[in-house]
Amino acid sequence: MRSHKGFTLIELLVTMVITVILMMAIYGAINSAQRSTQGIERKVTAQQDTRAAVELMAMEIRMASYNPNFVTNIWVDPGNCFSTSGNQTYQGIQAATNNLITIEMDINENSVITNNTNTDPNETISYVYDAANQYITRMTNCSGSAQPFLGETAASGRPRTVRVINDVNGNGTYDAGVDIPIFRYFDGSGTELTSWPADIPNIRRIDITLAVETAEIDPMTNQRRRLVYSTSVTPRNHVAN
Repeated sequence: MRSHKGFTLIELLVTMVITVILMMAIYGAINSAQRSTQGIERKVTAQQDTRAAVELMAMEIRMASYNPNFVTNIWVDPGNCFSTSGNQTYQGIQAATNNLITIEMDINENSVITNNTNTDPNETISYVYDAANQYITRMTNCSGSAQPFLGETAASGRPRTVRVINDVNGNGTYDAGVDIPIFRYFDGSGTELTSWPADIPNIRRIDITLAVETAEIDPMTNQRRRLVYSTSVTPRNHVAN
């Protein structure tokens, strides 16, 4: 008579242990893949937002001082677009520091930037870096409040994909070897300009650099991913006028 042999208790226990180990390994691999995907998605989003910001800033700054009709006294006060600027020699760069720039241009070629009866869209643009809150704002035509351009304040409650960390400490100064100015300005010989606003008429090249980090921590490294994008802009109209 043939005997029918089954599994022993030890064999069952060993099988269960192996099964649990395999399941844990599979779960760990899936979880690691998900975390890696999340980290990649956050980095890609930060790259897209920062690249788009650099490109738009460069495009608009390149048009600074555009005055196709060579109208005199066309430039307006950056603090009040309805008033003629007292600094006409600054042309279409009415304010410039490492943290901000205000540009003006007659893009619709009507010989007016703006006045009490005319507000041309996007002919006066201000970019300001808020180091304390780690974001950049953009304001047009001196109207309303500055809007978030790259990054966002933590208190806003709105999605925040990146933090702008050019001034890592947020102390308002650029510490050598640590921080990177948003804007750097050079004259025709390539010498960096540092006296503001006196050096504005001498600007011939503007370097834009955005150092950012992902707002969310990368689950794989438990750190925020950092990126740096930069470009150089020649405001040719600033030279011609």
